[in-house]
Amino acid sequence: MISSPDEGGSDGILPSTARTTYTIPKPDEDICIAVWQYHITGGNSAVMAIRRGMFLFRQGDVLGSLVEFDKAIELDPRQKAYLWQRGLSLYYLDRYEEGAEQFRLDVAQNPNDTEESIWCFLCEAQLYGVDEARKRYLEVGRDSRSVMREAYNMFKDGGDPEKLVAAFSSGQPNEYFYASLYAGLYYESKNEPDAAKVHIISACQSPYGSRSDDYMAALAKVHCKCRNWNLN
Repeated sequence: MISSPDEGGSDGILPSTARTTYTIPKPDEDICIAVWQYHITGGNSAVMAIRRGMFLFRQGDVLGSLVEFDKAIELDPRQKAYLWQRGLSLYYLDRYEEGAEQFRLDVAQNPNDTEESIWCFLCEAQLYGVDEARKRYLEVGRDSRSVMREAYNMFKDGGDPEKLVAAFSSGQPNEYFYASLYAGLYYESKNEPDAAKVHIISACQSPYGSRSDDYMAALAKVHCKCRNWNLN
């Protein structure tokens, strides 16, 4: 899922219509914007609102980011079906029902988006519990990233987050980051905050998490801020 237009650099999710394959390095954000505008025309002002929202989210202003994402929808209602960023903001504002709706809209546009399926599960686990959320799980196509295939299966079928992290501890820096992030999020879905904290802080402090411009690297830090976890 997750890479996008921001102030420059690369991000971990692309607009749904642009996310057909995953490669590293991820697309330059200016290219992402061009693709976005190709698919959704007449959205200059809306795209600028999305840029502002993403910038505010990166800075830890989650509520401010949602205001901008909602403004983008007001300016161009067609944007809503692609605003995975809005779903992330809704999750951190504890607006889980709206977040799940947002991710379901996105997956309807791109039925191969592993991360949006997981984030829908995360929202619904907070609403209904893990078992019910698993019954509602959004099945999507095969992710080209091995770390996300393993994470997807863990959320879908149950599994051991420690094994996920161990499997990628000697892998590429981005793989270890994503394994740690999603291990922590899995623990959060099961209401195990101490274990979640260990892994998400580890994701933040990893070389990729601390240096990358990936939107998900920023998200890991926002997660810690929202949970009042000290990264130092």
